[in-house]
Amino acid sequence: MRSYGQYCPIARASELLAERWSIIILRNIVILGCRTFNEIADGVPGLSRGLLSKRLRELQKAGVIVIRPKLDGPGSTYEPTEAGRELSEVMAALQRWGSKWADLTPEQAHPGVVLWMWATFFIDRDRLPQRRALVRFDYPTLSGPGSRCWLLIERGDAEICEKYPGGEEDLVVVVNDPVMFARWHLGEVAWGHALRIGAIELRGSRTLARALPNWHRDHGRGPQPLHPLEPSPDRVGRAAVAAPI
Repeated sequence: MRSYGQYCPIARASELLAERWSIIILRNIVILGCRTFNEIADGVPGLSRGLLSKRLRELQKAGVIVIRPKLDGPGSTYEPTEAGRELSEVMAALQRWGSKWADLTPEQAHPGVVLWMWATFFIDRDRLPQRRALVRFDYPTLSGPGSRCWLLIERGDAEICEKYPGGEEDLVVVVNDPVMFARWHLGEVAWGHALRIGAIELRGSRTLARALPNWHRDHGRGPQPLHPLEPSPDRVGRAAVAAPI
């Protein structure tokens, strides 16, 4: 890791965090609650597993994550340290700044990533149907295997399938405008508006078509982490000291 050769805290922090992909990896761990290698990798499509491993080791050396062997099998878990947890405030500031000043381009709005983010962290599972339902998502702006995937709903849970899982397709969602799809997920446009302008088309069950946008967890509430953040030992210790007897 090359140094800027400056004592400024911003420069020193940038040396640790500003490598390509590092902030995205930390977002997955700190904000989204990813704890396994595969969970983290799902949120960084385009990043090789070798480079992901390298970045994770660098972040451990920087003191913002800790890597531990899994207790129940092969592999490791990746958890934020106290320093890593404090980055949540930095990321919240980056999110506010990016929402205000960084334009959203088609290159940044891969519909598969939008669906992964929505289905994994922003679906209100209490609103899902209990019966089995299969929703196909088509992306006409893409070609090849990634131009189609499925959202399988069973027993009040949802799973993204890259291969056809079998069974009847109850609804087809055609994403003609990936930027508009991303903006809907971000809460910037209404689902009805996206339908009216043809950015999104629906075919199939009218009941499911009406219900689908209501599964969306309000973006202002933030994501539902995959794994809740355990209380920091340091925080617990300080709270115990400060607590009145």
